[in-house]
Amino acid sequence: MTLRTPLTPLALVRTLIVVLLLGGAESLHAELPTLRLSVLQFGTAHWELDHLKRHGFDREAGFDLQVRLVANLPASRIAVSSGDVDGAVVDLTWAQARHEAGQSFRYLPYSSQLGDVLAAPGQVIRDIEDLRDKRIGVAGGPDSKSWVLLTRAAQARGIALEREARVQFGAPPLLSQSLKRGQLDVLVTFWHFAAELTAAGDAEVALPMASVLASLDIPTGLPILGYVFHEAWALEQEALVTQFARAVAHTKRELRDEPEHWAALRPLMRVSDDDHFEALRQGYVQGIPEPLDAPRIQALQRLLELAGVRPGETMPASLFVQAPSDER
Repeated sequence: MTLRTPLTPLALVRTLIVVLLLGGAESLHAELPTLRLSVLQFGTAHWELDHLKRHGFDREAGFDLQVRLVANLPASRIAVSSGDVDGAVVDLTWAQARHEAGQSFRYLPYSSQLGDVLAAPGQVIRDIEDLRDKRIGVAGGPDSKSWVLLTRAAQARGIALEREARVQFGAPPLLSQSLKRGQLDVLVTFWHFAAELTAAGDAEVALPMASVLASLDIPTGLPILGYVFHEAWALEQEALVTQFARAVAHTKRELRDEPEHWAALRPLMRVSDDDHFEALRQGYVQGIPEPLDAPRIQALQRLLELAGVRPGETMPASLFVQAPSDER
């Protein structure tokens, strides 16, 4: 039987101090502001936020990130519109539509990736003119970013693709299968589905979106996807939005410069082989946008005008989150 020596008064005081300090540290730890984000379970933003959270960049920046995974984009949009979450990843055109409807969001750049226009193997598509009379699949709906830009570029050439081609809108996985089965000639889809098809040899890049943007005199690399936050909430939580922007910038730099981190993300990417994995990794890296400044914000506003927004009604510069000064 072991006898324990009673604590002296001095030792007891020291023990109490340690307990109080530990309790205070736990209290401070628990009081970090929480940021709730909604993202697609199998979307590219999930990769980014998983890395951010797993390496503790949120707590280093002074907040606690909570990620809510959803099955589809409408669910994510509903969550952020209703206030169930603080933010989500959406298209620039969706943020613009909400602004016109009186529900403005602050917009933090996420990605500049646009899916190239793909052709089924054997289809000869060298120019927009070659899209006439083709069976074109479009992921999403008529407001899909790549489709809007492609139709605007076609209109500049006197071509109305919505009338001069056979267009089918649908979900990306279903359209990918239709292309593989020979039911489509051309596919306009989200970039990671395009990367999968080209990596597997099931499609070829017919028209790079960079060339489509060039024909419209729009710079490449504009962030057409972004994290959005209710404007009123973002004004009240300006420090939190800045902290998140810094943590995201740190995350993007690591994923760009240190490829070894991608091994931990591979299970989230649902890839079947190394070629597909590498295509997705490179696609993400290529889509990392430059920080926003006044000229790039003006270019985004011009892009919105090309998408049909009347001049003067585009999202104002104040809604675009520019990089913190130490991230430029």
